[in-house]
Amino acid sequence: MVLDKKNIITSLDEIDEKEGKALVKLARAAIEEYLKEGKIIDLKEIPFESWKKLGASFITLENNLTGNLRGCIGSIIPVQSLYKDVIRNSIAAATQDPRFRPLSLFELPETRVKVSILSYPKPILYEDPKDLLNKIEPMKDGLILKYKNFQGTFLPDVWEDLPEKTLFLSNLCLKANLPADCWINLPVEIYRYRTKVFSEN
Repeated sequence: MVLDKKNIITSLDEIDEKEGKALVKLARAAIEEYLKEGKIIDLKEIPFESWKKLGASFITLENNLTGNLRGCIGSIIPVQSLYKDVIRNSIAAATQDPRFRPLSLFELPETRVKVSILSYPKPILYEDPKDLLNKIEPMKDGLILKYKNFQGTFLPDVWEDLPEKTLFLSNLCLKANLPADCWINLPVEIYRYRTKVFSEN
């Protein structure tokens, strides 16, 4: 894929705190509009130039009281404007995550919205499983695992629940519908990305 750097977010520093907080508000507004009216929110004006660039986002929904996950869906590769990606993934996280029933309007006030902006994934070149373990940076790396038609990803946040590298990779294999030891016994491709996270308090 050839990147047009003029039209794509090439650095997470392009999104500052003000823009990120506004994305969180946009995500909540998109969910509320869809749950109330069944419509996709329409922005009359785009407030930030960075929002117009191609960007990849993940939207995470959590119960505000328990911290339990309520939905998480996103994009790995930027294919549309960042603000459109956030709108689409916000609605999907609320209504299409197969692990959960769709979020109700009644639940929305008790739901925390988090927006993660992803850097463009880069391959990790490694010689063997030990070399792979040495090159992974816990708490920083989001990882994508690919093998033939199988693929899975974990955001950097997942390190909080799976801090051990081997456990992280084994669970990533399972998420990709592969055996837990796929990262040891199969020639899997591993890509890394970083995220910038903005969240409601």
